[in-house]
Amino acid sequence: MDDEQDPTLESAEQRDDEEGAPVHVAADQLEPDTLRAVIESFVLREGTDYGLHETSLEDKVAQVLRQVQRGEVHITFDPGTASVNLVVAPGRNGARRP
Repeated sequence: MDDEQDPTLESAEQRDDEEGAPVHVAADQLEPDTLRAVIESFVLREGTDYGLHETSLEDKVAQVLRQVQRGEVHITFDPGTASVNLVVAPGRNGARRP
């Protein structure tokens, strides 16, 4: 019976439908400590580059927080991976990286 699918296997498309696409999270919905932790996690990731000059963690967090507050950067939650990310807002292609 070649037409039958193994019920234990599911396609990536089926998983995406069940788990859902990343969800936008408004910064004002997060407690200040949680928002700071999300931003710190982002700026501490391996490969985050701020140019030729060394920038302190405090300065990096403040820069990204301003971008979030201005709407240049959005916070997203991916239910499929249970991860949080910061992404450049749509229509902000020319914006500096967070």
